[in-house]
Amino acid sequence: MCLLVVAAGVVPGAPLLIGANRDEVLDRPATPVTVLQAAGPRILGGRDARAGGTWLAVNEHGVCAGLTNQPLGDDKDPTKRSRGDLPLALARHATASDAADAFVGEYDPGEYNGCYLLVGDRTTLWFVDFTGPGAAEATALRPGVHVLENRNLRDPSAKADLVRTTLGEPSTADEFDVALRAVLSDHRIPEGDERPNAGSCVHLDTFGPPRLWVAPGPPCTTPYDDVSSLWDLEG
Repeated sequence: MCLLVVAAGVVPGAPLLIGANRDEVLDRPATPVTVLQAAGPRILGGRDARAGGTWLAVNEHGVCAGLTNQPLGDDKDPTKRSRGDLPLALARHATASDAADAFVGEYDPGEYNGCYLLVGDRTTLWFVDFTGPGAAEATALRPGVHVLENRNLRDPSAKADLVRTTLGEPSTADEFDVALRAVLSDHRIPEGDERPNAGSCVHLDTFGPPRLWVAPGPPCTTPYDDVSSLWDLEG
C-alpha cells in the first residue's frame, strides 16, 4: 500500500472514511477483495497471492487496518516475515484500541522489514510506527484527515500536502467520496518531489496499480469482470 487517506470523526454520520491506493510490482499476483478470515471475526480485504497477507483489511466490527511500506531498496531483507501479516493481525480485534495495545506487545519490528500502519474504528484511530529499532510505537490520533504515504506520518511530505489540497474540505460522506476519487486518480508529481512514484496514482513500466476484478453481486453466483481499464483516465 502506498497511500492511505483517512477521515476520522470529521464527517457527520460517517465516523471513519478511508481511501487507499496499492502500488505494487505488476507481476505480483493478488486478489483485490476476498474473505481473509471467515469468522471470529469475519475479515475482508485484498490477498497477496505470493506471501498470503494483505495490505488493507476490515472486520465485521468496523475495525480497519492498512499499511504502507518503508522504502528500503537494497536493504530489504527477503528472509524476514511478510508485512502483509500485520493488517490481518490488527483486524482480528473487536476495537482499534484493543488492536493497537495488543499489537505493540506481540509483534517485533525486528522480524519484519519496516512499515507504517493505521488502524481505526468508529471511535478511535491509531498510527503505528513499525520501523524499529526497539518496540513498535502506537499513537492515538486526533479527529481529522490523516494522509499516510511511504513515510512516517509525522515527517514532512509534499505528496501528503498535495493530497490534502486536492481533497479540499468536503462536509458530507458523498462529497468526501467524490473528493477521494479525485485524489486517488491524481497522477501529478508534487513539486519538489523527485520520486517517480510520488503521484497518488502511479503508472510505471513494472510498477503501479494492480489488475482489478469485481463481482457486481454475490461472488458465489456472479461472474467477475476485469475492470482494470478504470485505472486509465483516458479510457
